Amino acid sequence: MPRIALATYDPGAEPSKDQDLPVLLRALAAAGADAVARPWDAPGVQWGAFDLVVIRSTWDYSWRTEEFLPWLERVGKATRIANPAAVVRWNSDKRYLGDLAAAGVPVVPTRYLAPGDPVELPSDRDFVVKPTFGAGARFAARYSPDEHGTAVRHLARMHGEGLTAMVQPYVAGIDVSGERALQFFGGRLLHASRKRAVLTPGTAYDADKVAHPDLARWDPTPAELALAERALAAVPEAPELLYARVDLVDGADGRPQVMELELVEPNLFLFLHPGSVDAVAEAVIGAARR
Repeated sequence: MPRIALATYDPGAEPSKDQDLPVLLRALAAAGADAVARPWDAPGVQWGAFDLVVIRSTWDYSWRTEEFLPWLERVGKATRIANPAAVVRWNSDKRYLGDLAAAGVPVVPTRYLAPGDPVELPSDRDFVVKPTFGAGARFAARYSPDEHGTAVRHLARMHGEGLTAMVQPYVAGIDVSGERALQFFGGRLLHASRKRAVLTPGTAYDADKVAHPDLARWDPTPAELALAERALAAVPEAPELLYARVDLVDGADGRPQVMELELVEPNLFLFLHPGSVDAVAEAVIGAARR
C-alpha cells in the first residue's frame, strides 16, 4: 500500500479553501493508498516516511518563498516529490515566461522591473503590474495610461518589499473569450475550464480578488491544446510532470498566448470536473509506485 502525503497550507481557524482535497483523499483511499493531507510547514512531519509527497495546495508559498524553497529541497532529498523540486523552483518565479519566450513559445509580452530599475510604463494602452512571485492575483492590478501615479506607488510598495515586478499589456481578448486553463495529469490532458477576467478597472492591487470568477467547463480548441503541449515541452530539464496547468488568453491577433504555466500548486477544479477524480487518483498512485 503506497503511502502518500498531499502537501497543503494551514488555514488556521478558517475552513480550507481547497475543495478538492477531501475528494482526492477519499479517491486515493478507495484506490488502495494510505493518503493523508499535511500542511507543508507543519512541525514534526516525517516527509521521508512517505513514498510520494504531492504538492497540492500550498497556497501561501508565494509570499513565504524563503521558507518554502528550503522545505522543497529537504523533502526532495528525503523522498520523491511531485512535481520535482527543480521544476517547482523554476516555476515559482514568473521570470520563467522569459525562458518560454526564448524557446519560441507565444507568451503575453512581459518586462521585469527589479528594485532600483528605472520605471517605464506604457502610455498608449492599459497594462498590468504584478510580482514575479505571486498567486491568486495578489499584488496585481490593471491600470490605464492616465493612472501612472497609482502604478508607480504600487511598484514602490513591491520594490520596498524586495519584489521584482512584471509589467504586461492588458490583453483585451480576455474580456471577450476569457482565460482558459488546460489541466494535465500524468502527461495527458485531464480537462479544461474558462473564467472571466480577474483584474477589473479600479480594483486596488492590495484588495482581495476572486481568483476564478464565473468558472465553467471548457472544450479546448486544437490550437489551444497544441500551444499548451508546446509550452510544457519547453520546461527546462523537466522529467515527466505529474501535473500541470497552462493558462491561455487570446492575443491581439486572436491567437492563444500563454499567460501562466502552473507547475507548483494549481487548483485542479475537481469540483467542476468530478469525472476526473479517478484519473487523478490513478496517476498519483502510479507515481508513488514508480
